[in-house]
Amino acid sequence: MTSHPLAYPALHASHAGIWLASPDGEVREVAKGEAIAIAAETPVILLNAPLTGQRLGYPELSGLDLLELFAFIHPARFMVPTPGGLARALGIGTEPPEDRDSARLYLIAAQKLLATLDDSDWPEREGAWTGAQSLYRLRWPWGAEIAQRIAKPERGERWLFSRLAEWEEKPPRPAPRTVVSAPEAAVDRLTDLTGSSAELRTGQQDYARATSAVFAPRKARDQPNMVLAEAGTGIGKTLGYLAPASVWAEASGGQYWVSTFTKALQRQLARETRRLYPDEASHRAKVVVRKGRENYLCLLNLEDATQGGFAGRAAILAQLVARWAAYSRDGDMVGGDLPGWLPTLFRRAGATALTDRRGECIYAACPHYRKCFIEKSVRASVDADIVIANHALVMVNAARGREAATRPTRLIFDEGHHLFDAADSMFAAALTGQEAIELRRWVIGPEGRSRGRRRGLAARLGDLASYDEAGARAIAAAVTAAEALPSDGWLQRLQENAAFGPLEALLAQVRSLVYARDASASRSQADAGYGLETEIAEVPGNLIDAAATAANALEAIHRPLVQLGKRLEAVIEDAPDWLDAQARARVEGALASLAWRIDTLSSWIALVARIGGPADPDFVDWFALDRSDGREWDAGIHRHWLDPTRPVAEIVLKPAHGVLMTSATLRAGGGWDGADARTGAVHLDQPPIHFEAPSPFDYARRSEVLIVTDIKRGDLPALAGGYARLILAAGGGTLGLFTAIRRLRGVHARIADRLAREGLPLYAQHVDAIDTGTLVDIFRDDPHASLLGTDALRDGVDVPGHSLRLVVMEGVPWSKPTVLHAARKLAADGSDYDDRQIRARLAQAFGRLIRRRDDFGQFVLLSSAVPSRLLNAFPEGTPIRRVTLDEAAEAVRTFAPSPVETRVESG
Repeated sequence: MTSHPLAYPALHASHAGIWLASPDGEVREVAKGEAIAIAAETPVILLNAPLTGQRLGYPELSGLDLLELFAFIHPARFMVPTPGGLARALGIGTEPPEDRDSARLYLIAAQKLLATLDDSDWPEREGAWTGAQSLYRLRWPWGAEIAQRIAKPERGERWLFSRLAEWEEKPPRPAPRTVVSAPEAAVDRLTDLTGSSAELRTGQQDYARATSAVFAPRKARDQPNMVLAEAGTGIGKTLGYLAPASVWAEASGGQYWVSTFTKALQRQLARETRRLYPDEASHRAKVVVRKGRENYLCLLNLEDATQGGFAGRAAILAQLVARWAAYSRDGDMVGGDLPGWLPTLFRRAGATALTDRRGECIYAACPHYRKCFIEKSVRASVDADIVIANHALVMVNAARGREAATRPTRLIFDEGHHLFDAADSMFAAALTGQEAIELRRWVIGPEGRSRGRRRGLAARLGDLASYDEAGARAIAAAVTAAEALPSDGWLQRLQENAAFGPLEALLAQVRSLVYARDASASRSQADAGYGLETEIAEVPGNLIDAAATAANALEAIHRPLVQLGKRLEAVIEDAPDWLDAQARARVEGALASLAWRIDTLSSWIALVARIGGPADPDFVDWFALDRSDGREWDAGIHRHWLDPTRPVAEIVLKPAHGVLMTSATLRAGGGWDGADARTGAVHLDQPPIHFEAPSPFDYARRSEVLIVTDIKRGDLPALAGGYARLILAAGGGTLGLFTAIRRLRGVHARIADRLAREGLPLYAQHVDAIDTGTLVDIFRDDPHASLLGTDALRDGVDVPGHSLRLVVMEGVPWSKPTVLHAARKLAADGSDYDDRQIRARLAQAFGRLIRRRDDFGQFVLLSSAVPSRLLNAFPEGTPIRRVTLDEAAEAVRTFAPSPVETRVESG
């Protein structure tokens, strides 16, 4: 078709200024007011409209966003969403352009992207014409430009759902054969993976030998071969455990799961396994990445969204996601090949509604069941040798008895120091307003003008009710009883003392007591708005009475759901004529979902029964009011295990034949006793094997720790000034870590413009309208950029090389004094519990700095009082100095590491 020249200006805004390029390429700097006026009247070409609007102070900014255009033309392709990243992705430049040149670059990029539509070799052509017509009808800003450039195909394009491949049912995997793998076989495999010409790494070889014990035959029931291995950064632990694991899998025909805590490590592991299976087809068959259901695109939700279920910007997002779904490797929307920046362009409008986040899957009743991304992942994992999962999924499957027939006998927990935290979240119970209203909607269905296909029990199991009278009565009783749960507007009613129903009445009493016992009445305005909590102790009589009434209401819901579960089991055991294979699969799916809700209700009933009664020494219970920026958003009752590794030991560790727990900070700055306790090994009859491989990096020559002593705690302007001077001294390449979002935002607001004028971009979590994974990609991509963040960046970032050469922490990462923390500290008998946690956080943060042999950098703590007892968190031999800010800035500016010596082992 005929291409038409673009007649639109391009706009680029950064903290350093705002530039406008006319259609003929002339660039000039403009003020915010003029930029807003032009953008409001004329469609402008830009990159990342929400971020540009944020920098202009014009949050409703819209335009011809190049990221949206890229997502349409090249779905499932990676691109760093910056001017430099766009230029490299399109082959129109290699160096990041100057801010002034970015606006002109946008004009060139738009023309090049649109020219792709005429390219006969465009690999993502199929479905583009159909998608363009839908987007044009939705008035997508790029719709008219694309529609006039894509010729209608001679033959009708296949519908998305007819293009996706179907999964096939496969028999259960046989149990692995009993074999004995010699440790030296693991070393030989390691040599194959690293290459015979690679530098000798004795630490990695010793690690491979030690972890081979995990794959020896188990000697007794409930006594797995367990190895706890602390491997310092640079040992190469990934290949160190993949070597013995792959030898065992080949010899035994068995399967092993590698579990991580972060999605970033899942992606990294998937890349590392290509050394085992370099052929793409073999890698697809042998390696499967597994995540929770809420990470994957739900095809039924997508169909509803593209057929009119979504409106406005959300409908445009749905069409772009449909384009991506046709080319996606696995349908993973969170950390997969969907660009992380795509949902943020739409301010998250509709993104979460495209996944299965509420357990409403109808399984075989879904018309897309045979093509479901989730089901494909589950079935692909049956034949895979390696399943790369996460701690939460491993525990969920074990706790709910899922996939018992194919449960792996060997488990590798990478990032093993996070197992305690993952278990703490997994096995917790929370009866809150938000959780209760979610259960109400699951039982009753949506109320009011709710969007989407959400349906209650009666709608989802209507055919069962028509065949089974007892099942129908159970459904009706559950729906009636669920009316007692909180409904829409519950929080406002609590605030107005107008609670409706027994559960809202209980939550109102909880909220009142939390405020009554709040010890922070004198807290500063800067700290106002944080959540409040109080122990469940000396509870007043009116709250005890409300708890008793609420318990009766919960039991009234629990009983019919249990009865319904029995009826579903009976249908499966004594199959009626109407129960074909498809119906059976749907009933089994409904039974699994029902079991989850029954377990939740059981935990709530036990939690409410605790109020006014004796405390259970195995648990920590408290009341809480959740607030953010001065706004209440939830209230409820919480229960955590005092030691969450106890259920882990029972349901995950004991059934396994071999378990490896490994990380660079497994001992959390303490001894092996602490590691045994935090991994659940202490609850096993057979003690674990302990192994330590210190990092081979020369920290004495390549790194330095600076403790800045003249910034007063709580002085935000001084803190911001410290960050600015250090980032300027380093020339960017700085990761700034905070323990409070409020201080992070305050520092960013004070220094971002100043740094940008020096050519040093500053990005920040909780500030920039970009997801965390994309922020890390941008940071990694530009050695002049710096990034501010919180806990998620403390040990979830892998940025080797010059892009990360300085880590700055706002102070000692002390633990927040919560009810739960106080209880665990008391049980641990002393302040050493705090010290271990702090040393672990410091070690994890320092570990971001040196990721490979030729890395170098400095670690700065902006704290006037760092106890000496915490300094052993840093690797042995690391220089540590207490200095003023002036001295620190000069040290950063002049830091020159010693040359790398060839004897130092690489990572």
